[in-house]
Amino acid sequence: MPSNAKIVISQFGAPEQLEILDSDIPSPQEGEVLVKVSYAGVNPIDVKTRAGLGWAAQHNKNNLPWTPGYDISGVVLKQGEGSRKFNLNDMVTGFIGFPLRGGGYSQYVCVPESELALVPEDISLKAAAAIPLAGQTAAQALEKAQIQSGETVVILAGAGGVGHIAVQIAVAAKTKVYATCSADNLEYVNSLGATGLDYANTDCLKEIGHIDVLIDLVGGDTAIQAMKHLHPGSRVITVPTITASSVCEHASQMGIIGMGILVEPDVTQLEELVKLISAGMIKVEIEQVLNYQDVVTAHKKIETGRARGKILLNMQS
Repeated sequence: MPSNAKIVISQFGAPEQLEILDSDIPSPQEGEVLVKVSYAGVNPIDVKTRAGLGWAAQHNKNNLPWTPGYDISGVVLKQGEGSRKFNLNDMVTGFIGFPLRGGGYSQYVCVPESELALVPEDISLKAAAAIPLAGQTAAQALEKAQIQSGETVVILAGAGGVGHIAVQIAVAAKTKVYATCSADNLEYVNSLGATGLDYANTDCLKEIGHIDVLIDLVGGDTAIQAMKHLHPGSRVITVPTITASSVCEHASQMGIIGMGILVEPDVTQLEELVKLISAGMIKVEIEQVLNYQDVVTAHKKIETGRARGKILLNMQS
């Protein structure tokens, strides 16, 4: 009987606190399926939670060891009672267990079938694992901003996991898109249809002129500095929850509309994103796929804030 390796947070702290434990393969309950996980996405929220920061950490502190991970792709191995949505061996993707249950950093995980979307054969399981949390965060941030064709949209960190999807959705909505990134990623961001701006130039937003919408994927001082280039009536959507209240407070002092966002899993929206990838309308960038044993390296890479696109763990390697 194969065992189920899973990565756990036994105590909050540095990346080295992550451990790999072996457990039994779980059995799906009513309405669930057992997924053999191919790839798990690594997200900034995983890193913050592991460090003991934010809502998921606060609510799981008495529930350690806890398995992080909200993005998975894989294959349906077993169906629980009443499970009708998928067939055995279907390829699936999901934004699972958010924010408290998690569990994606596992070789096998039981998931309510309502949290999963079917992956068509023309999409790789890598791309399918990269889209759930980042894609839905990007889509929901832009929905909340109510972007309109012809508006000027600035995206902070436009080459990252959420950023590169947000850029493509905003370009498709016929807005004028500017995106900050490192010098190494300028060409990449331009290839997505935006104008790349090197964030090492602290005045990079100055030349734009009128900015209607700021999508802040960085938070803190970076967001507050960027708001100097906005005007009363501009909209700011700030994604990092830890600094959201200070960013929104600063916005209101400037007469800017500031809103935080906590992404909400929405399987219908996930199915739409999968269709857009299938149609070639969204291209998913994956910087690196690491063996799950190298999860510490993956977390350190996310902490640098310099990943282009997504970092994935190969859970079967």
